[in-house]
Amino acid sequence: MSNAPYPIGTPGQPWGEPEFAAWRSTQSRKRSYAGEVVSVIDRLRDRFDVEQYGTLDYDGETFPLLAIRSRDWREDLPVAFVTGGVHGYETSGVHGALLFVERHGEDYAGRINLLVAPCVSPWAYERIHRWNLHAIDPNRSFRVDGKADESTALMRLVAPLRDRVLVHVDLHETTDSDESEFRPALAARDGKPFEPDGVPDGFYVVGDTANPQPEFQNAIIAAVAGVTHIAPADANGLIIGSPVAAHGVINYPLKQLGLCAGITDAPYVTTTEVYPDSPRATPEQCNEAQVAAVRAALDYALAHR
Repeated sequence: MSNAPYPIGTPGQPWGEPEFAAWRSTQSRKRSYAGEVVSVIDRLRDRFDVEQYGTLDYDGETFPLLAIRSRDWREDLPVAFVTGGVHGYETSGVHGALLFVERHGEDYAGRINLLVAPCVSPWAYERIHRWNLHAIDPNRSFRVDGKADESTALMRLVAPLRDRVLVHVDLHETTDSDESEFRPALAARDGKPFEPDGVPDGFYVVGDTANPQPEFQNAIIAAVAGVTHIAPADANGLIIGSPVAAHGVINYPLKQLGLCAGITDAPYVTTTEVYPDSPRATPEQCNEAQVAAVRAALDYALAHR
């Protein structure tokens, strides 16, 4: 990839409002949240309850924030929380969540309540971007002082259920554009040097440093290995700069970093990372990998509750 400076801003200087405005001017709508996501949710309304838990209003563009719930919701059951599209450009997170609900959501009736937020960041979904309109990463904003409306709305949604969530699966992707666009943009925004890293070729998961649950993570890896390949460690035994705890497994301090997977007190939490740019994976495989991960996570949590 090119070592040229990021085209917006001055190297070594954090962005001010002119740079943020210049960045916003480069963002254009590339796909339709209404046509590709809301329409699918609408088709599920005869089988599941759909809740609008907020609305984004970005320069006159409005986006309903939608969550899907089990129709047979029972107060005596624990909750399985599934999130996708926290980073709007991570396509299989969104469509994997929807595919899971469509195919398998009813399989868990009477065993666990499902709460699925398939596209947390619809503005970014349409722009195929990591940030929101204000160049804020929602997946570093799940904290009381967070400044991303997408994150704040999701935190409000789950707050009444926080202590009842048994398992939370947050669906993500790691893409080549992380290195070609998003990490260089982050460095430029913050006035820091960009330090290149590799992109793992394959699926991996991120557990919680404070509660890693290795057998749970391993069960997800085993299930996904039947769908797509698992990312190996690099020459230093790392995946995206973090030590590998097991094949395809790393851990982050989820709550400390303000990550989506840390917003409940669920004993079983994981962040999935699919690699859609691999020549060994198709978009369909990426969606199927997310579905396999969710099913394995829920099945393990139910068996070990």
